[in-house]
Amino acid sequence: MAITHWPLSERPREKLMSQGAGSLSDAELLAIFLRTGVKGKTALDLARELLLTFGDLRSLIQAPKDQFCLAHGLGEAKYVQLQAVVEMSKRVLSIGLQRGDSLNSPEDTRNFLSYELRDEPREVFACLFLDNQNRVICFERLFWGTINAASVYPREVVRRSLELASSAVIFAHNHPSGIAEPSMADQQITNHLIKALDLVDVRVLDHIVVGDPDIVSFAERGLM
Repeated sequence: MAITHWPLSERPREKLMSQGAGSLSDAELLAIFLRTGVKGKTALDLARELLLTFGDLRSLIQAPKDQFCLAHGLGEAKYVQLQAVVEMSKRVLSIGLQRGDSLNSPEDTRNFLSYELRDEPREVFACLFLDNQNRVICFERLFWGTINAASVYPREVVRRSLELASSAVIFAHNHPSGIAEPSMADQQITNHLIKALDLVDVRVLDHIVVGDPDIVSFAERGLM
């Protein structure tokens, strides 16, 4: 039966309009994006089939172009549209962290850091550089690989902080395993960085460990 013949409360678009996007399942959201189904399948049937094929919504979004376009009911046009949606979402998250904006929302900051680092295949150590009013100067990835004293160089963080005239920083790095629990190496390098930056009067406000889906704040844990 075509979706147009379903009760209004069960149609994805109408459900979104009446109850909000958060009330929809992954399949219903994907069905709205697809707009139409294929012969013998409604858009919702096709959406469910695609989620089974790719595993989940995130895997579908991150699928390589060739794999995505080969899937039944998809193609290059849908790939381009979806990538545009993803990029718009990324830019919306970064709006509150533009140069000159103050960090007024810890949640926005965490969402931004999570979006930037969550899907990195290896560990990445990054930094939000802030001025003396906690306004964003910039966000930069600084080191790649296992995060320990051998791969994160305090002198480079100090040098970059001075170059940017930064008064405060927030560190962030990801755990590709998805487990956000800080390691002993994470704590040790954080302490080294705090001591090094203290010599040039740069405050370390937090160190965020990005897992999937969890995020851990050193400041909230009392680890700094």
